Amino acid sequence: MARTPTEHPDYHFIRVVMTDGAEYKTRSTWGKEGDTLNLDIDPLTHPAWTGGEQKMLDRGGRVSRFTSRFGNLGGKR
Repeated sequence: MARTPTEHPDYHFIRVVMTDGAEYKTRSTWGKEGDTLNLDIDPLTHPAWTGGEQKMLDRGGRVSRFTSRFGNLGGKR
């Protein structure tokens, strides 16, 4: 049954299983009540769990090109 824009999403309990076999129950709008969501994320190495840092890579020099073209838009003060 489709929901109208004013209805709240259907929250229900699902089981989440990580690649290392760890699992937990949580409420979600994904799937149906009792479904299992298998994640391909390793909680032992992924930055979301380890607190690691993400680094922005400048592939192809895009940031450098932008800075060289538009770096002085604000003008010198």
